[in-house]
This record gives sequence, C-alpha cells and structure tokens, in this order.
Amino acid sequence: MNYSIVQYSSFLQDSFSPLMNHISIFHDHVMVVVLMILTVVIYVNMVVFFFPCYVRFFKSSESLETMWTILPCMVLASLAAPSLMTLYLSDELSNPIITLKVIGHQWYWSYEYEDLENYLFDSYMIPTMDLSSGDFRLLEVDKSVKVPVGGESRVFVTSSDVIHSWTVPCMGVKVDAIPGRLNQLVLYPSRVGLVYGQCSEICGSMHSFMPICLEVISQSDFFSFLNFKGSLK
Repeated sequence: MNYSIVQYSSFLQDSFSPLMNHISIFHDHVMVVVLMILTVVIYVNMVVFFFPCYVRFFKSSESLETMWTILPCMVLASLAAPSLMTLYLSDELSNPIITLKVIGHQWYWSYEYEDLENYLFDSYMIPTMDLSSGDFRLLEVDKSVKVPVGGESRVFVTSSDVIHSWTVPCMGVKVDAIPGRLNQLVLYPSRVGLVYGQCSEICGSMHSFMPICLEVISQSDFFSFLNFKGSLK
C-alpha cells in the first residue's frame, strides 16, 4: 500500500518542517489582522451609513488623526517582526548532514549528492498510464530523492537551460533555478514520509510535468543508503 495515501488522505500536505510551521502560524496571524481590519472598516461604513447627520458635522479631530496614524504603524510592526524572523530562519544553516545539488532541465530534474562520488541521477514524471493504484497523477517520479529526518540538508539549485523553480510546499521552500547561478536553500524535515512538489516557474510546453518527490527517511536508513550507493568524499 502506498503510505502517501494515508498521509495525504485529504489531498493537502501537512507541514513537514519547522519552517513550514512558522509560515503556517504567520499565515494565521495575518488572517487575524486582516479580519480585525475588515471588522473596523465595516463598522465605520455602518456608522457613516446609519448616522449621516453626526458624520456631516464631524470635521476634524487630532486624537482621531493620531490614532489612525499610530494604529497602522503598530499593525505593520506586528506583521514585520514574525515575517523577518521566518525569513532569516529559512536561511539559517549550521551543520548540514548532506549537500544535494538540483539541476533543472526541460522538463525533468537532475540530482547529485555532493558527498558521494559519481552519484548523479535524473528524475522523470511517471506517465499516467504507468501509475499504480493509489499513486498521484502528475506527482509520481521514477526516482525520488532521499533526505534524512531530523537534520539539515543543504540544497543547491541551478538550471541547464531556462529558469525553473524548485518548490516543495510542505517544506516551506521555493527557490528559482537560474542558469549559471547557484541558489541555496535548507531542508529540515521533521518527520518521515513522502513529500511532493512541482516546478513553479513556467518553463515551456511541458512545465506541468516536472514533479518533485522527496522521500524523508530515518538517519540510520539514510546513512545505510549512502554506504550502499558509494563511498563518501
């Protein structure tokens, strides 16, 4: 049985990293702020609509002007602080277990484990007619990428032709693959499972057929995988 069916029974991927947890909390925080602003706007409009005589003679108020200057600044500060914290968290890197290089092509991905000698492989989407029961259309690949749980993985992303975008939503990561340039991101999976993503930059006629599949495994299984594939550099 494909355990991804149990994991994604609602077809929405849950958070798989601390970064995505922070992004989800920040999203909820923004929604609360938006709801509060919407409530105030609706209330003011109702006052203007139902009490026009009172509003007509309300020409100026220094206290009101002070309030609607200070309050928006406080709202923006409440959004900026967690946003900056999440931004810096996404680039924080201390002691990565493995370094992975991702290369975008039209229309597939290539992966290389920098800590292994001569281990490079291509990852293609599995055609719909070849899918097994329980597989996801346009998301399954012939070779998934294995990363360890509970540790940092450094990922370098580039492209060999046009601009692509390596995106894994449940990890909270999205980085452009640009020819001639290496962009870096950090993966910190918090639990074992399969996670999916796709190219998020229109890159040609088969842009929709560039899925990403990460297999998050235990660190012991990951090191066994490395030993099986070849010697470490």
